[in-house]
Amino acid sequence: MTDGQGKRQREEQGAERGSTGVSGPGAAERPAEGPSGQGAGQVPAGDGAGGGSVATGRGEGLGPIEACPPARQPSARREFTAAELGAIAHLYRAEIYRSTTWRTRLDTTTNWSVVTLGVALSITFAAPEASPLPLVLVGVLILLFLALEARRYLYFNVWRARARWMETHLYAPMLHDGNLHLDENWQEVLAQDYWAPGYHISFMTAFGRRIRRNYLWILVIQSLAFVGKIMVHPKPLESVDQLWDRAAVGPIPGVVIIVLGLLYIGSWCGIAIWSANADRRKFGDERSRGSMG
Repeated sequence: MTDGQGKRQREEQGAERGSTGVSGPGAAERPAEGPSGQGAGQVPAGDGAGGGSVATGRGEGLGPIEACPPARQPSARREFTAAELGAIAHLYRAEIYRSTTWRTRLDTTTNWSVVTLGVALSITFAAPEASPLPLVLVGVLILLFLALEARRYLYFNVWRARARWMETHLYAPMLHDGNLHLDENWQEVLAQDYWAPGYHISFMTAFGRRIRRNYLWILVIQSLAFVGKIMVHPKPLESVDQLWDRAAVGPIPGVVIIVLGLLYIGSWCGIAIWSANADRRKFGDERSRGSMG
């Protein structure tokens, strides 16, 4: 082969490489073409660094290579897809299950209080000469059970509030007019509650709610039983002096016991009224429509 023929062959090979869109030092190692004549792989242009461009066997550039995904930009408001609605339905079922489980735990502490009060009533009214002291001591146990139940209510209220939020903002609008009202950003409130979960109410608010729901009636029964005991046993009350004598517990005068009992009743009622007013100020008449809790 002469020098002129070799030069012409090299020029023809260079023209062929230029027509395929592959350039750079790795051009001589172009991958074999498939049956359709298209390149079977991708070859980085230039020196193959991440900042270059990517080309296919047909010379179509794919743009710059990103070292990391671009920052997420806020997307326009859209409707939920069928798959997303299905996921939300399963999420709602999970919240209902958890709220039901914690509601059962609430009923357990209430049952403890009722049973304990029943035992105290049985002991106190077992005989006319029996002391009313068990009805006084049972108040301490009932207070302990109330504190436990208020703490459990804090957890129960998290699951209850989430389920109620989806009912009022997803299922109710869906059934009413088919519009999920995503422009109201209710889904963002729910997402934030999953990102940063926490109690929706304070311990004192939970304490007051449990008093209003159950323990106020237990308190009324306990108080009426104590007053009835000192009025009828061992014989019907005849004077106020007898009232003070029968209310006395050991060295503690009856007047002190009655005053402490009134403070005991008044504090429970005061907490119940305060929590009711706090809920009314925070949530209004429709608690679950404005905010969770």
